[in-house]
Amino acid sequence: MIQVGVNGYGTIGKRVADAIRAQPDMAVAGVAKRSPNFEAKVALERGYPLYAVDGDRTDDFAAAGFDTAGTVDELVAGSDVVVDATPAGIGAENADLYREHDTPAIFQGGEDADVAEASFNARANYAAARGADAVRVVSCNTTGLSRLFAPIAEEFGIEKARVTLVRRGGDPGQTDRGPINDTLPDPVEIPSHHGPDLNTVFPDLDVDTMGMKVPATLMHTHSVNVTLASEADAESVRELLDAESRLALVPPELDIDGAGKLKEFAQDAGRPRGDCWENCIWGESVTVEGRDLYLFQAIHQEADVVPENVDAVRAVADTADREESTTLTEDALGLDGGIGGSLRDPARSPAVADGALDDD
Repeated sequence: MIQVGVNGYGTIGKRVADAIRAQPDMAVAGVAKRSPNFEAKVALERGYPLYAVDGDRTDDFAAAGFDTAGTVDELVAGSDVVVDATPAGIGAENADLYREHDTPAIFQGGEDADVAEASFNARANYAAARGADAVRVVSCNTTGLSRLFAPIAEEFGIEKARVTLVRRGGDPGQTDRGPINDTLPDPVEIPSHHGPDLNTVFPDLDVDTMGMKVPATLMHTHSVNVTLASEADAESVRELLDAESRLALVPPELDIDGAGKLKEFAQDAGRPRGDCWENCIWGESVTVEGRDLYLFQAIHQEADVVPENVDAVRAVADTADREESTTLTEDALGLDGGIGGSLRDPARSPAVADGALDDD
């Protein structure tokens, strides 16, 4: 069993911990928190050993009635791999700690690309991370675009990609970002950071990105235009995308016209926390004019990087190739039998019930 420490138990870290616990070849060595908030309480209730970021904070946890197993230094020492899910910029500060213990580390997309040997997306460049000392799982938006562009590039080639990202203003728990009543170019400059970030996975991809921020917490929405290198038609593109396990085509008969209904469908389908781990692509939007492909997709910013983190663990531990790892990850999460399977066939029952990942 790969013993995985999770440093940071917030929006991403708690989801990664639950996903790791569900894997047949992994165990959660423990989770680290900076402060004894409600997430620390949940971590203990789920049976995760709880570590404080440093010894000075153990008294804070004790005062709140939370038992700690030690400090993050001890967690790193006892882990085979560490997933750093701390806030942006903190991961880079933690890099020396991981090197001191010779513990491979997985960073998140909020860090600069030079924090790790490779920027990682399981579908696009799994092999680049095998046996690495440090990898960076790219951001939620870059993850979604990497999953989308990898099969398109392989099948048709990409001459030019243009993406407008309509981004949520904040996650549901980020009360410091609201109240919001505005629509912002974010940034005003072109390209947004997403294009250069995508080039850390696809160095030769010609892509321009523009970003907007809107008063919502649910998901990001991408307006995608790709000039293909070869001829295609809309149906062949739909078939290609529908064959990808982490892309889900939303059929018109489900009457899902936005992120709100996607989230509600995920909850009704039994997804823990109502998470959509895969890209949700509106099938009706897939349009081809000449060699220009157009589509809309929704990206759940809290969830789509979760299976990528699990695959990154196997990659740095070098215990499986891409196909083996992604199959293990998806089977354990019930990904293909959950919202993706339901979107393909609404009669299918979800494989992962709410709370199922909490079981040992």
